[in-house]
Amino acid sequence: MQQIQGSQQIQGNSVILVLGGVRSGKSRYAQQLADQSSRVVFVATAERRDDEEMHRKIARHRSERPAHWITVEEPLAVGRIVRSHERDCDTILVDCLTLFGSNLLESYENDEPGLQAQIDDLCMALKTVPCRVILVSNEVGSGVVPAYALGRRFRDLIGEVNQRVAAVADTVLLMVAGLPLTIKGSLDGAQR
Repeated sequence: MQQIQGSQQIQGNSVILVLGGVRSGKSRYAQQLADQSSRVVFVATAERRDDEEMHRKIARHRSERPAHWITVEEPLAVGRIVRSHERDCDTILVDCLTLFGSNLLESYENDEPGLQAQIDDLCMALKTVPCRVILVSNEVGSGVVPAYALGRRFRDLIGEVNQRVAAVADTVLLMVAGLPLTIKGSLDGAQR
């Protein structure tokens, strides 16, 4: 994994979206960005389920994070969590928006206004946050069209969430094979 160079240090308050495919290095890179700060709040959107693979993934991600980071597990109200921690840390790292979207679909099954309200709340929080926020998400639009309706709805929702967050982000990075490609802005002085 490429290490972040000194010239790429993020400054002040900024919103950074790190996109990529599965195993592209997006979470690791986002953690390296966050590790430049001394006070980090890690927002985990994964829900613990009876899924052994997910338990292993959560354990692996925990072991890779510095022990002094504060971890908040929140599957839905990510905007509320960002606002509630924006003044007691230097950086908030949200990993990941893909699971956030999946959780929204499951919880707001037929309640589109409720689902949209959670996305709106997150975007509003990102527009006014006084600290650095790094968000991780999968780029799901490059794959095949899912054969079933729920899969297409999921793909469309994640695409919408990514577009809306990217619109308010100062910097958008696309991870490919562990390498960051800048899509919007830069890490040099990514300040609003």
